Amino acid sequence: MHNIAVMPGDGTGPEVVREGLKVLAAAAAVFGFQYQITEYDFGGERYLKTGETLPDAAIEELRGHDAIFLGAIGHPDVKPGILERGILLKARFALDQYINLRPVKLYPGVKTPVKDKGPEDIDFVVVRENTEGLYVGAGGFLKQGTADEVAIQESINTRKGAERCIRYAFDYCRRRDKEKNLTLCGKTNVLNFAHDLWQRAFDEVAAGYDDIETGYAHVDAICMWFIKNPEWFDVIVTDNMFGDIITDLGAMIQGGMGIAAGGNINPEGVSMFEPIGGSAPKYTGQNVINPLAAIAAVQMMLETLGEGEAAAAVDTAIAYATSEKLESMAVGKTGYSTSEIGDLVADRVRSE
Repeated sequence: MHNIAVMPGDGTGPEVVREGLKVLAAAAAVFGFQYQITEYDFGGERYLKTGETLPDAAIEELRGHDAIFLGAIGHPDVKPGILERGILLKARFALDQYINLRPVKLYPGVKTPVKDKGPEDIDFVVVRENTEGLYVGAGGFLKQGTADEVAIQESINTRKGAERCIRYAFDYCRRRDKEKNLTLCGKTNVLNFAHDLWQRAFDEVAAGYDDIETGYAHVDAICMWFIKNPEWFDVIVTDNMFGDIITDLGAMIQGGMGIAAGGNINPEGVSMFEPIGGSAPKYTGQNVINPLAAIAAVQMMLETLGEGEAAAAVDTAIAYATSEKLESMAVGKTGYSTSEIGDLVADRVRSE
């Protein structure tokens, strides 16, 4: 029995979560696993009513689940940053979800802005450290609001944090069993303290993985090569800030936010899965948003929960939808409504 916490969130989040759960139910029926859902209403509406984001008591409840499925966070009436820090970052840090896992996969039929590249060229995974770096919030202001104001934002990198992320990346690269090539993304020529630590940890961990080919690239070079030669990459490991940046670039070359999903992973605890795109509040209730990213998040969740066959079937069903049915990935231009796309994928899973 898989105990799954569901946070539909804001805007179109509940609509895409509904379709993800539809596909989850189809996969459970076909592959014979059981699950139960506990829904939580954390998001903008609750914050506006109660002033709460994600209470400590809720963190303890979430810790008792096997996985968390998140729709989207972001409300037009809430100042930017409040919900992101109070819900997303709090959950990641409190639940020690120290890996952000981002597959960058171009599905058949999906258009990429990269000329002359297809699904065989764009299929890699970014492993991003998720609880350290610039995102820990260390720093402060001096003489704030004056002409002499100073703002300091510190990047905190620990040997433990870097090494466990790197080791996860090596293990994931081995399990993925594709090119067995792992690239460290950094900026060792400028960030010569933090990224020297990362490079040394990477080299030392690599000594235990003779079957994995390794390499290094500066983050600016990675950005260029994502566009010029995405086929060079299999698995990439990097720090929190650089991972945040390059995965958004990855989302664009795989066809946009409507198809991109991610996981916040604690290999020893509870992990959280979500579509990468935002809450898109202007489309709320119109049944036009593309739910494939949320369905892909369910696929990642199933894989992490050990339901490999079900995860593979969902992945195949997504590819069927993109290659055979959908006219576009753009909002309102897929040729189907939100719920119809969910039906399409669920029916395909049931036919496996």
